[in-house]
Amino acid sequence: MGELILLRHGETGWSLAGRHTGRTDIPLTPRGEAAAAALAPLLARRDIVAAFTSPAQRAARTASLAGLSNAKPDPDLWEWDYGGYEGLTTPQIQEECPGWYLWRDGVIPGDAEHPGETVQQVGERADRVIARVTPLLAEGDVVLVAHGHLLRVLTARYLRLIPDDGRLFRLDTGTISTLGGEHDEPVILSWNVPPSP
Repeated sequence: MGELILLRHGETGWSLAGRHTGRTDIPLTPRGEAAAAALAPLLARRDIVAAFTSPAQRAARTASLAGLSNAKPDPDLWEWDYGGYEGLTTPQIQEECPGWYLWRDGVIPGDAEHPGETVQQVGERADRVIARVTPLLAEGDVVLVAHGHLLRVLTARYLRLIPDDGRLFRLDTGTISTLGGEHDEPVILSWNVPPSP
């Protein structure tokens, strides 16, 4: 069996500022591009049979710079839709909602482009991705290039946990993580690994 390789896109101006970036299409910073390119040597020695990316330019560009020019866009890999909290930082949200915590309290509806999602809806999208890529793992490694919260939820679902348990897995920009199996059980093989300098 192959491994499921997760790449979180490189740094953007909004990720650097701590702004919730769901469906807003923000480009990588120069540092984000460098981190994405530094992932290429880690992938070059793998037996990759398929790669999929969020349609967002920050993920697609990360895939390209990491040497995954054949990565196919998958709309289920979009980041959590933060609704009315799109573009805001946690401290800004907490000014209106003291103690707010995304994983517990969720989001409020936004405009037509940012209607918002529950963590369960993000989990349903993650489940669809896992169902599609699992058969491919019989042939080799599969790479998913996407976003922090989506990949955290996907990891929880891969491990047969509830979507909310994604809160347990910190995931930084420009990192690589791998999921696999041990004794027929899903496991984390590596997590939140930055590329070598």
